[in-house]
Amino acid sequence: MELKFNHIQAAHCENGVTTSLLKNIGVNQITEPLAFGIGAGLFFVYIPLMKINNGPVIAFRTLPGLIFKRTCKALDIPVVRKKFSSREKAEAFLQQQLAEGRPVGCQVGVYYLTYFPKEYRFHFNAHNLIVYGKEEDNYLISDPVMETTTTLTSYELERVRFAKGALAPKGQLYYPVTGKPVTDEQIKRGIKSGIQKNVQNMLHIPGPITGVNGIKFTANRIKKWRDKLGLKEAGLYLAQLVRMQEEIGTGGGGFRYIYGAFLQEAYAYNQMDEMLKISQLFTQSGDLWRTAAVQAAGIYKGRLGSQEDFNQMGDYLLEIAEIEKNAFTQLNNLKWNS
Repeated sequence: MELKFNHIQAAHCENGVTTSLLKNIGVNQITEPLAFGIGAGLFFVYIPLMKINNGPVIAFRTLPGLIFKRTCKALDIPVVRKKFSSREKAEAFLQQQLAEGRPVGCQVGVYYLTYFPKEYRFHFNAHNLIVYGKEEDNYLISDPVMETTTTLTSYELERVRFAKGALAPKGQLYYPVTGKPVTDEQIKRGIKSGIQKNVQNMLHIPGPITGVNGIKFTANRIKKWRDKLGLKEAGLYLAQLVRMQEEIGTGGGGFRYIYGAFLQEAYAYNQMDEMLKISQLFTQSGDLWRTAAVQAAGIYKGRLGSQEDFNQMGDYLLEIAEIEKNAFTQLNNLKWNS
């Protein structure tokens, strides 16, 4: 049982799943940057009291599932999303969808993904992949972060679909429902709504831990970590930041590059020169996130470690916050034609 399906490699798992599933139902205009932008995927949050892998929760994207949900909603595409308390019901529903010729997206845990290199396997339950068929006991898997398709046995797939811990997927699967063809005008409206939602998320959510304010908050915390936590634990916290930034999906730097690409593609639908100028700010921000990651890795690995090194790390994030505040403020001030 193998469906007609075209594997697409992407920089980030949920972008790639969204793009592939929508192309599979005929939405040929969609690209990874458009899915990310329409889905308002860019975000930042630092939650010091919640821990994953013994480090604070730091996220550079929206909650799992929102990119897919928002993109489909903006394009008036109905979606089906299911979670299961029973592994047997989850398996039966998956097989039913495949029998009906429908590839499905699944949220899974990374730790037991057998085709991932061991150094990339840790307890993180917000990865996304597509199941598009089954041959004997092997499910056919299109994982957007992989160059080619792969397989998981029934046991292996069940294990990652029901991984335990934070953001436990509970067998979650989802797919878009085929409907009317998506028009360029719908894409144009989706771009506008996606930008406005991302402006809201990065500039206007109350409190200190999210969006641009969250980046500033984290910057100032980093400057205190060495004295408060000790060099070893502070290094582990910075390693957590780098892991969430650069190893899970595309994290801080890569997401900024994708958002810059989104604005460049959005220009084709909304002829505003400001979009092209603002896209350069996100490239600048992405470069600084990557520089900060190198600094953090140097501290974690023991090449750096003075208070000045931590101050420099914090200063990088403060500079990033100003760049992104400027970029989203300019996006907020765009004059839309409709």
